Amino acid sequence: MLKGLEGGKLKERIVIPAEDGNGLNARLSKHFGRAPYFIIVEFEDDNISNVQVVPNESEHFGGFGLPPDRILQFRPSAVITYGMGPRALSIFQRAGVAVLKANADVVKDVVEAYMQGRLEELTEGCYYARRREG
Repeated sequence: MLKGLEGGKLKERIVIPAEDGNGLNARLSKHFGRAPYFIIVEFEDDNISNVQVVPNESEHFGGFGLPPDRILQFRPSAVITYGMGPRALSIFQRAGVAVLKANADVVKDVVEAYMQGRLEELTEGCYYARRREG
C-alpha cells in the first residue's frame, strides 16, 4: 500500500468510481469519468478509518471541470477503476496518483484486494473514452 504521514499517523486515501452511493457496498462503475459517484476510502494504520460518498459534479454531469481535477482535491494515494480515458490517466500519472485496475464489482471487495496488494496498475486509457475525447 502507498502511505503518507499526516499528523504523525500513517494515512492514505483511495477513490473508486461507483454506480450508486452505498459506500462499501456500492457497485463499481464501468468507467471512471461517467460514474455518478466516487467512494473515498481513508485508511489509518492499515485499517479503514472513514468512507465518504461524493457525487460526480464534473462537466460530465452538468457541473464544472474534469473528474480527475475534482478527485485530486481529495489528495488520493490511488484511484481504482475498470477503465478511464487516456487524458484522465495522464492527469493522475502527472500528479503521482497510482491508477489501479479493479478486479471486483463491489467496492468492499476492491478495497480488500487493494489492502492485500492484489491490484495491477492501469497503464492504458480505454478505447471507449479515447473515442469520446478524440
